[in-house]
Amino acid sequence: MADAALFEFLHMEMVAELWAHHSDPGPGGQKMSLSVLEGMGFRVGQALGERLPQETLAFREELDVLKFLCKDLWVAVFQKQMDSLRTNHQAQVLPSPHWAPLCPQGTYVLQDNSFPLLIRMASGPQYLEEAPKFLAFTCGLLRGTLSTLGIKSLVTASVASLPTCKFQVVIQKT
Repeated sequence: MADAALFEFLHMEMVAELWAHHSDPGPGGQKMSLSVLEGMGFRVGQALGERLPQETLAFREELDVLKFLCKDLWVAVFQKQMDSLRTNHQAQVLPSPHWAPLCPQGTYVLQDNSFPLLIRMASGPQYLEEAPKFLAFTCGLLRGTLSTLGIKSLVTASVASLPTCKFQVVIQKT
């Protein structure tokens, strides 16, 4: 429990510090801060991926990698599993033995209904516009872990209502 609180505090301080230094209210300043947070998350994700057991690295399919992110990685970072994984627009509640088939475009939607980094903001809809800066690090974390596992991707996040968020992972085919 203490680890989760420390991580949340560290994350809040990173966001606050970046917004204090890049306080330009225009899109340029915000974009720079989001990029820095995403980059930090990417490096942390790479480091986590490098420390995975060798048997974990032997995934056969993309879907196995995404299941790993939803279960094992999410538990390691947030002490809970992701709530659902969608492929081909079919939701699969974790842990389910029946996963949707691979989407030909390599697009996956990971949903967390009570994302820990947004729970404290969930007291009102007025905080919805602040959510992106609290998701950038985690987008980078997912992208960095995927990169270490040999998958190039683009990860974005969206929030329709707090504290639920969706991470869209688009696998970039080479």
